Amino acid sequence: MFSVTCVAPVNIALIKYWGKRNEDLILPINDSVSMTLRTDELCAETTITASESFYSNKMWLNGEEVPFEENTRILRCLNEVHRLAICAGSQKIPLSWKIHVKSFNNFPTAAGLASSAAGYACLVYSLACLYGIPVNDQLTTVARQGSGSACRSLYGGFVQWHRGNLDSGCDSVAKQVVSSKFWPNMHLIILVVNDQRKNTGSTLGMQRSVQTSQLIQHRADKVVPERVNQLKTAIHKHDFDTFAKITMKDSNQFHAIAMDTYPPCVYMNETSHSIVSFVHDFNELMGSSLIAYTFDAGPNACLYVLEENIPKLIYAINKAFPNDEESADYLRGIPLSNLDIQSKTKDNIFREKMELLKIQQKNTLKYIIHTKVGEGPRLLRANAR
Repeated sequence: MFSVTCVAPVNIALIKYWGKRNEDLILPINDSVSMTLRTDELCAETTITASESFYSNKMWLNGEEVPFEENTRILRCLNEVHRLAICAGSQKIPLSWKIHVKSFNNFPTAAGLASSAAGYACLVYSLACLYGIPVNDQLTTVARQGSGSACRSLYGGFVQWHRGNLDSGCDSVAKQVVSSKFWPNMHLIILVVNDQRKNTGSTLGMQRSVQTSQLIQHRADKVVPERVNQLKTAIHKHDFDTFAKITMKDSNQFHAIAMDTYPPCVYMNETSHSIVSFVHDFNELMGSSLIAYTFDAGPNACLYVLEENIPKLIYAINKAFPNDEESADYLRGIPLSNLDIQSKTKDNIFREKMELLKIQQKNTLKYIIHTKVGEGPRLLRANAR
């Protein structure tokens, strides 16, 4: 019997992946770029045990058993890792041994917070550790076949998933743009509006968009290639202003395509739109883009902000989105004391500007998560007995 336990991160797309040209191999119609988050705040943790005494493959997600042999994506990931192990000549674990997989997310599943990306990245990375396979371009193609965005979670920092051109999908791989150490003061504030399962899943939403949206192909062919190059340049130059504008524009365009889909895919809600207005108002009051929003396929807002501007942002959020909850359960993740916020926002001019923000109804936010750019997956422990 042999077991490994690993963690893998969430990644949040800056340039969105939306639409496939091959459903089975999960080949995208456009490139995408993302930022990997720290596993301390958001991660999937997976333990895989292999034994010659197991009669069948089994899997548990957040404590509940889920189908394994009937899940074509899980089976494909396992079979592809077996293929890579054979190609690499790995003899670490007999491929005939059955496996038991136990996986947990420390954040809401299927709520638009990239849970499937972290989950499949963790599954594939754990399998790679189990069978002695390195993380490389080939392994990202395996993770991609579980959940497209999972390939980006195999690396830390900023990552580009290349669309590729080959029908086989072997050139549709993820590559690191820069490591997490390149822009270490890049943080993310997640405003959780709703942590329940979304009405329209990403897979169905993409299928509908490809079939019915008249805007999606123009985005894939013309807009995304230009934005990817501009965004990578902004990252390399630490140019937050350009980074912010591209990120927000791409989020807006993604949701425009979701609405152009027939029937429309509605992921944002009234609170989401009020957050968009809040960000633009805040940036205008501050005289430059200090915050950038992006929304994946859900109502929750991801706000990119440099570390030095976090106290001002949290002060503004507390002002515009008042909440009765003041416990650590409301402001989660990297600690930020109320004393720090108050001491770093004492400037009277700043506070006068914040009085101009539109005040929303109380308790429209469920909670806030504070995290930052992080590393890729890692092995926690390995045991043989």
